[in-house]
Amino acid sequence: MEVQEADSVQAVECLPVLPLKTSALFPYAFMPLTVGRPASVAAVEAALATEEKVLAVIAQKSPDVEAPTMDDLYGVGTKAVIKRMAQGEGMIQLLVQGTERLAVHQAETEQKYLRVQFRKLVFAAEESTELEALHRAVLDLAQRMLQLAQGERGEMMNQLLASAQDSAHLAFLIASLLQIDVPKEQALLESRTCRELLQRVHGYMQHELQVLELRNKIASKAQTEMSREQRDYMLRQQLKAIQEELGESSATDAEVAELRTRLDKADLPEEARQEADRELNRLERLPPAAPDYQLTRTYLELIAELPWKDSTQDVIDLERAAAILDKDHYGLQEVKERILEHLAVMKLNPDAHSPIICFVGPPGVGKTSLGQSIARALGRKFERLSLGGLHDEAELRGHRRTYIGALPGRIIQALNRSGVNNPLLMLDEVDKVGQDFRGDPSSALLEILDPAQNCSFRDNYLNLPFDLSRVFFITTGNTLDTIPGPLLDRMETIRISGYTVEEKLEIARRYLIPRQFEDAGITLEQLDIPDATLKRIVTHYTREAGVRQLERALGKLARKRAVEVARGQSDPVSIAVSGLPDRLGSERHRPEQSMKHLPPGVATGLAWTGAGGEILFVEASTLPKGRGVKLTGQLGDVMRESAEAAQTYVWAHADRFGIDKDLLGSSGVHIHVPAGAVPKDGPSAGLAIVTALASLYTDTPARGDTAMTGEITLSGRVLPIGGIKEKALAARAAGIRRVVVPKENESDLRDIPDDVREETEFVLVENIDQALRASISGVHQPEAVS
Repeated sequence: MEVQEADSVQAVECLPVLPLKTSALFPYAFMPLTVGRPASVAAVEAALATEEKVLAVIAQKSPDVEAPTMDDLYGVGTKAVIKRMAQGEGMIQLLVQGTERLAVHQAETEQKYLRVQFRKLVFAAEESTELEALHRAVLDLAQRMLQLAQGERGEMMNQLLASAQDSAHLAFLIASLLQIDVPKEQALLESRTCRELLQRVHGYMQHELQVLELRNKIASKAQTEMSREQRDYMLRQQLKAIQEELGESSATDAEVAELRTRLDKADLPEEARQEADRELNRLERLPPAAPDYQLTRTYLELIAELPWKDSTQDVIDLERAAAILDKDHYGLQEVKERILEHLAVMKLNPDAHSPIICFVGPPGVGKTSLGQSIARALGRKFERLSLGGLHDEAELRGHRRTYIGALPGRIIQALNRSGVNNPLLMLDEVDKVGQDFRGDPSSALLEILDPAQNCSFRDNYLNLPFDLSRVFFITTGNTLDTIPGPLLDRMETIRISGYTVEEKLEIARRYLIPRQFEDAGITLEQLDIPDATLKRIVTHYTREAGVRQLERALGKLARKRAVEVARGQSDPVSIAVSGLPDRLGSERHRPEQSMKHLPPGVATGLAWTGAGGEILFVEASTLPKGRGVKLTGQLGDVMRESAEAAQTYVWAHADRFGIDKDLLGSSGVHIHVPAGAVPKDGPSAGLAIVTALASLYTDTPARGDTAMTGEITLSGRVLPIGGIKEKALAARAAGIRRVVVPKENESDLRDIPDDVREETEFVLVENIDQALRASISGVHQPEAVS
């Protein structure tokens, strides 16, 4: 049988309109209403004045409109009969029942309320297998919802199902109980056929059924958990009562009692004491199987173990401290003097804050071991933290206890290990701290290393203020370039330069050889290393500012001798220079040596590296029919700019130096710095470059016994540079006894060892002209130019 798709239309009827803000009224359904808007009150009064007491109820499109017109209302509403009415102060309470659907036909003009002509909407008669299937499916869902519904709602649904006369009646009654929004309710009212109405109601019922099932599941689970907790609590209370009667105590009670005793003995600050008591009371109420039990217990154990007020007594004995520092380290006078100054201040003012010292220097010069010696001299506990490659800020500040596997930060862990609140804490490799999405550890160090802030340092795990002001912090690094400015400002920097050959020989005799021989199990009588052999190892087998490679080389000699002794060769052995290749292999380094006679265009410069100072030769050559400057030798941007500035200066003053301008205009210049595989940068080679160019263009060789270092400007000034000590040591090692340095570096000459300063002539210059006169014997004298 064919289903009719359009509603049947009946006669027009004129009724007053009652707008609804947040719902729609369905046919056959009852709805209580509170009417307060003047137009709505007038519409109700007009309906009550008639014998039928009917009106049209239509939903608003937007609930925010207070005085709706027909444009603000939907086009389909419901005819309603007023069943009950109660008058209040400016309000009317109504109970209405929907009877049939209405479609807006034409609005009438009315001053007080809306009055509209409507046409009745009636579903066309349908009979089909699909309609019957939908009817049964809706009934099935209603029965399932009835089983899940509770209280008054379930009873009401049961009554409505019993009163349903046909499919449309059933659908509208069920829809009145569903929690759906106004657009969906309006869609039900505007359904064209009964089949369409049932399909929509069926879809809404499925959603409502899922919500009811999930709600019942959640409620059941919560009730089960609550019942389990109540049961466990009752059983624990009963067990506790039984144990008390038997004179026994549970393991949990014993643990809590032990923790309470430890916390009482810890002499905690007031805030820490309050937090510990709160967590301890919480622990008593937790079952041992609860996840928070072990977390809370570990937290309380940390509070009990931390040295809140425990400290060591400083040993203020300057003579003893000086003896310990001299015994453990050779040289390093500036560092030793600074430590003795601090001890003197502590002796006169025990309340003074400990300084934040930063040792900066090349690898292997003894920065870390120096911290251990300082701790011995002060009589303090020593703890070391390596910050190299640290990226996670939580490594220093700790993790919050809400995270699984949370731990206190390394600072609190180090204090816990030391057992005192005033250890010497060494933060190694502070210049190698990283930064990524996990935070910036160097920013966390700003608080840790600031005496004005670290008196109340809060670790994220501990979450209690801990006083770090009594900790003696020492940081180490190889360079200052990668340390953030604000962090560097909080530290007192002490530079530790590389060792001279003589210092390395002395360190080897005093410390390295005895230590390596003891590790290898041989004695000094079984292996003799003469001074000449030891010096050869220092100069040709190692190339460093410190002594790590030297110690490895000595360890290799000791182990090879240990093999011989183990095989029965117990006679004393002395290693000559010629015997080193057999034991250490071929020589790894061949130090640059000065050249007595330099060709024109070559100058001797000085450079500083992480392994100490070096000499380097700057070579310049003309390029016939070329243009500009060609630079080779792995030169950095700063060094390239120095080369360009040197060429500009020489070209600008060609007349003063007697340089042929035709040569300058017809050829370019190629500047090369040997050891091309080694990157080079910095401004201190400017003086050597300008000397090489002046030597090239004047065809006058530079002095072979002179090396130079300094930054130049286009105006001819020579500016100061760094690394004077290392560069002077490199010149001496290469056999150079004359060094040209900037006048402003005169104060740095005091850092050079006395024997080097006595053997070397330092020529102090303020401008390029003075430097050229000192380094090129035959250069034209600018003062003679009129």
